[in-house]
Amino acid sequence: MDFDEAVTILENRARRSILQHLVKEPHYPLQLSELLDISQQAVMKHIKVLEKAGFIDAEIVPSEKGGPPKKMYKVNQSFSLRLDLGPELFKAEHRNIPSGGPMRLSNKLPNELNSVIDRLGTRRELSMSEAMNLLSDIDSALEKVDQQRDAIIALHQQIMIKTSKEVSEYAESYEERIMAREMMTQPRRPLDLDIFSQNLRIQESQAENIMETIRDRLMKDFAINNDNFVSVDKDTPLPWWLIK
Repeated sequence: MDFDEAVTILENRARRSILQHLVKEPHYPLQLSELLDISQQAVMKHIKVLEKAGFIDAEIVPSEKGGPPKKMYKVNQSFSLRLDLGPELFKAEHRNIPSGGPMRLSNKLPNELNSVIDRLGTRRELSMSEAMNLLSDIDSALEKVDQQRDAIIALHQQIMIKTSKEVSEYAESYEERIMAREMMTQPRRPLDLDIFSQNLRIQESQAENIMETIRDRLMKDFAINNDNFVSVDKDTPLPWWLIK
């Protein structure tokens, strides 16, 4: 599932309410109908959507009162949706939550949570009071990480804004400006020219020409601003700005 699929399903408030109940413990449709104050038929309609998308699973549970077994539903996915939006900023992500126990996760956690890992160890059970103490430490660490992430995103946005004028001045077309900004948004990943050309409804050959133009300008900037030589094969033709 990607970001768009998840948002399409979660945009419905009743589905979000159903999930809020199911993450706490499994429920059967009649319970959800009473809790949400909507018809059981409406609940089942939403459950089918959530089940088809893989958000929830059904399990058959024996009745506590000796009646026929009941079908109950529980959440079976762990993921995070992130959307950053602002001037020169748009980033939408669907990220899976990593699985595994405390020891497996320890190398991905901030050092300040080492004490939590040590206290957890390989224990299978915790008392409620212990859990609340540990969760308090985790909430504190999460708040700090969120603040750091917000600051990093703001820094990213500032760099994009400070570069916007140069992109606008040097780009010869709308398509070139858009490609330059796409490249800056994800500088560590190669730009997929096929997808780019489809999104802008241009020929892939046109996208390749635009890419070549931007590369030439980047090489020129790199050489001038860093006072460096650019090493290439002996048969590589020099760009116009290196020819004297």
